[in-house]
Amino acid sequence: MKAAATICAAVLALPLALVLLLAGQQDQAISAGPAAGAPTRLARTDIPPAYLRWYLDAALTCPGLGWNILAAIGKIESDHGRSTAPGVKTGENSAGAAGPMQFLAGTWATYGVDGDHDGHTDRYNPADAIYGAARYLCAKHAGQGGRHLYQAIWQYNHADWYVHKVLTQAAAYATPTPAASGRGAIAVRAALYWLGTPYSWGGGGPAGPSYGTAQGAGTKGFDCSGLTQYAWAKAGIQLPRIAAAQYTAGPHIPRTQLRPGDLLFFATNTRNPATIHHVGLYYGHGQMIHAPQTGDIVRISQFTGNPYREHQYIGATRPSTSHSAA
Repeated sequence: MKAAATICAAVLALPLALVLLLAGQQDQAISAGPAAGAPTRLARTDIPPAYLRWYLDAALTCPGLGWNILAAIGKIESDHGRSTAPGVKTGENSAGAAGPMQFLAGTWATYGVDGDHDGHTDRYNPADAIYGAARYLCAKHAGQGGRHLYQAIWQYNHADWYVHKVLTQAAAYATPTPAASGRGAIAVRAALYWLGTPYSWGGGGPAGPSYGTAQGAGTKGFDCSGLTQYAWAKAGIQLPRIAAAQYTAGPHIPRTQLRPGDLLFFATNTRNPATIHHVGLYYGHGQMIHAPQTGDIVRISQFTGNPYREHQYIGATRPSTSHSAA
């Protein structure tokens, strides 16, 4: 995208074969779109929340493009809009690039997107720029992964060192994707999309986040069972609204056989399912995706080895069509 950036490429570039090998080693973290690589702690602390949401959302417009590729480019080009270098907020740099994703005017004319739907297409607007970058990469077949992804990133800045830097940053931003397939994988993808969404008591359901009730009346988001109900609705299975009722929505799974997407339940009295008060989706690696409590957000948390969760764990289920709510 910025041809002037290639002046030092011959000096700094890694051999193409080595870069492709590195890309292959990191393929698990970068090739499967928003479901691949939930944001790491580094990503959540380094990326401004609004930018993280735009990266996650924009990646959905290009099947197969990982959100973390967009985030890595945003980091390298402008430190997610925080850079004070010429051309980031106003004007252009010496190569004629501008905005947080550093578009040339001609490239922007072709690939610019009104990402925030305000009626304007502006390369200085972060939402527009991030959606524009997704459109550009998709047109270069980045969603196909592998060599196509490498070539698409190379087209963005015409330098092998740049591709390596993007892939390295992308891998640092994303957790490894758990082995998941079938409906469970769909449910996991659906839940991951809403990471960072506020907890709302009584909020959320099959249609997505909503305003809740009582202390959740003023907050649009999910409570624990609203999130699981939404996630599994995307997988084609209707769950009851309340966590305790969801406990009957599928066969019970031994802990040793947990798969991503399985529902994990927690109770005040682990001998009495009627006291179930919390539910989350198993993510893999001993972690779960859940909406914890008022004042918190949808997040990935450690389940295995967490004393509080371990003490209240009552069991797990795997939602199925035969147990789907009427």
